[in-house]
Amino acid sequence: MTTLISVDEAIALILEHRPQMPAETVRLDDALGRTLASPVEARLTQPPAPLSAMDGYAVRLADVSEPGAQLTVIGESPAGRPFEGPVSAGEAVRIFTGGYVPEGADHIVIQETASRDGDTITCADAHPTTRHIRAAGRDFSTGDVLIRAGTRLGPAEIAVAAAANHAELTVRQRPKVALITNGNELKPPGTDIRPGEIVSSNPYAIGALVKIWGGELLQTEHSADTVASIQNALSSASAADIIVPIGGASVGDHDHMRQAFDQAGFASVFQKIAVRPGKPTWFAKNGAQVVLGLPGNPASAYVCAHLFLKVLLGTVDGLKTQTARLTTPLAANGSRETFMRAHLVADEDGGLSVTPAADQDSSLLTPFLLRSVLIRQHTNAKATPKGAEVEIQLIKQ
Repeated sequence: MTTLISVDEAIALILEHRPQMPAETVRLDDALGRTLASPVEARLTQPPAPLSAMDGYAVRLADVSEPGAQLTVIGESPAGRPFEGPVSAGEAVRIFTGGYVPEGADHIVIQETASRDGDTITCADAHPTTRHIRAAGRDFSTGDVLIRAGTRLGPAEIAVAAAANHAELTVRQRPKVALITNGNELKPPGTDIRPGEIVSSNPYAIGALVKIWGGELLQTEHSADTVASIQNALSSASAADIIVPIGGASVGDHDHMRQAFDQAGFASVFQKIAVRPGKPTWFAKNGAQVVLGLPGNPASAYVCAHLFLKVLLGTVDGLKTQTARLTTPLAANGSRETFMRAHLVADEDGGLSVTPAADQDSSLLTPFLLRSVLIRQHTNAKATPKGAEVEIQLIKQ
């Protein structure tokens, strides 16, 4: 009998055998969604010098500590064109947001609180403390490590790298992924569906996730319910780092997927996981090439992609869970860890509430339109009352 391993054990084995992708250098505008191979260090200090946070006048605080102070304007400091020279007693420099604060100035009088007549400004109010100056290095300084290697680059990371003066970044190559669907009954979307046939939705869902998670989708092959057909599809995937067969891995008379991969030289790493949905999920390896087999039921494939394929692609190193309050009680769980589709909402008190979908059948896709999380029920978990905290995994893209 095949031993079922736990979700955590499966993730650990996937991490152990995950392809180690070589590094490459790409332009900053091509780095979105890529995984950083080398840390990003600041190549400059930001701000590079004390800068004004407001439009107004750069002055010495000592000169405006009493109401009614009058100062002589000796120049201006717009952004990109610093004022040359110091600010001395009784002097002010007209300054604009982002302008360099001149030597000697330690305070900005905003323009709304000063009246100007020719080259003289009058400050009606007293100014007791320094304000409106952004200190040099407030954001980062030259040599600071801003983004660690292994980080998946999103818009915020791209912005920081650009501000740190990087036009290129060293990232991991995208893992190349090939999908193999299986089943005589599967037909492409848009075709005439006859009795006994179903539309093949899995390659579109899983292919989209591969792209979102930073993989390069090479191809999708469809195989009939024979070992020969599966092996033909497999032979065309020789350039892939990761092969994802979908379906054909259960115990039915027409399930030949694992047999085809065994005969092609793939050594099993694990064959089943104690998880619901997704028990038939399997993992094997042949040299540098790995294969993650997903269940054929659409919801099972989608859930297991979030649990295991996301890890295999290098997007995450494990499940990223948090907690929320149940809006309805949950029955006790059995011997398989269960991930229930659920809807998450923010409460008025700042907390989170989660409601499981009423129908958890593994063939249903429409619940994913409204269900943004999975509720994680551990093996043999006791019944959970309404209002209790439960563990959740975000899945909404």
